[in-house]
Amino acid sequence: MRKVFLGVLMVLGAGSGASAQILDLETCLRMADTANLSIVNSRLDVAANKSQISSYLAARLPKVTFTGDYKYNAIIPGQLIPAAMFGGTPGTYTTVAFGVPFNLSNTVQLQQVLYNPQLNSGINTLKIQQQLIEIQEKVTARDSKTEVANVFFNLQAINKQIAFVDSNLINIEKLIHNMEAMEKQQMVIKTEVDKLRINRLNSVNQKQTLQANKEQLEMMLKILIGIPEEQTITLASDDLVEKSILVDGATINYPELELISAQVRMNDEERKGTNMAYLPSLSFVAAYNYTYNTKPSDNVRAGIESAFLGLRLDWTLFDGLEKHHKQKVTKINHMKLENQEALLKQQLHMQTENAKKQIEIQVNSLGIAQEQLKLAENVYRQTELQYNEGTVDSNDLVNSSNSLQQAQTNVVLAYVKLRQAELEYLKNIGGIK
Repeated sequence: MRKVFLGVLMVLGAGSGASAQILDLETCLRMADTANLSIVNSRLDVAANKSQISSYLAARLPKVTFTGDYKYNAIIPGQLIPAAMFGGTPGTYTTVAFGVPFNLSNTVQLQQVLYNPQLNSGINTLKIQQQLIEIQEKVTARDSKTEVANVFFNLQAINKQIAFVDSNLINIEKLIHNMEAMEKQQMVIKTEVDKLRINRLNSVNQKQTLQANKEQLEMMLKILIGIPEEQTITLASDDLVEKSILVDGATINYPELELISAQVRMNDEERKGTNMAYLPSLSFVAAYNYTYNTKPSDNVRAGIESAFLGLRLDWTLFDGLEKHHKQKVTKINHMKLENQEALLKQQLHMQTENAKKQIEIQVNSLGIAQEQLKLAENVYRQTELQYNEGTVDSNDLVNSSNSLQQAQTNVVLAYVKLRQAELEYLKNIGGIK
């Protein structure tokens, strides 16, 4: 497989102020992989879910709890018992108090899950959820890097456009200088020179607009790849030619299909988990209790121990058909996921094929725009010569200059559209790394 993107190596430079960097696309993508906050957060989601799985797995380990209880019985509770038990009148009852005023109880209990089918199902669900989050991480990285590449190519286009404008300004300023000399000699009228000055001002205004857009895009790129705002960056030039940034088209990976496939597995696991809820759970329980009783008025102080070992069975015999209705919902969701998967396959295939066609179209468009630019340059040079010879007027020169600027703009737009078409194709097949 060829590299996804072609470029030059990053070169670090130093200046009197902030250090400058010359960045190619490959370097920008590599920096975004570690510094882009969206990508970083998606990886934190993966780490958080791993910790959640570990926390859930801890439910299979034994649990030891301690309970301490201190009571002062201001009124000792009593109970009615037949008086005959103590030699009293048959048919009558007396109240007997049980206990002492002060009671301190301490209990240590051990509980170990022996069998819990829902616990195992929950672990499987969390594992599938981990897969979902990892796939979502890939989607986030893909989308973030697509944004980086898109900003990179738009910056390239603006740089090319600014270079065209600078070249045009140099030419027109030479013409204005020559015309001003001719004006002083009264060989041309002032109006002819003013037309060129207007054209120059239009170019200056265009450059200012391009420069403002460039600064905004540079700021966005710095945010996306984690470069400080004050640091100067310079982009390695990307020629205005059709230059494939594509991977091998036979290698196609649709993360959207991976996501929906994981959702189907999650749905299946939910169905299994609901079925497991019909089964009982079994736990081993052991406890030790020590109760210390005191009654200072009678000088009574006694400690009583107790302990037990046992098994605890929990089984819901009837839940009001709750699980039955849950299964119906799970089945409906499964059908919806199957339909979404089939539709998504069709949509992704269509989008991929359209993106491939757009690349072919934009390659042809760029070729046509470049040919038009060559013709416009020839026309402008010829018109400039004729103007200097006095065979055409300034209107013809201004018109040929405008045509040249339009041809330059068309080349830049065709370049941007080609790169965007290539990016769209890469995004569709999961080829942005």
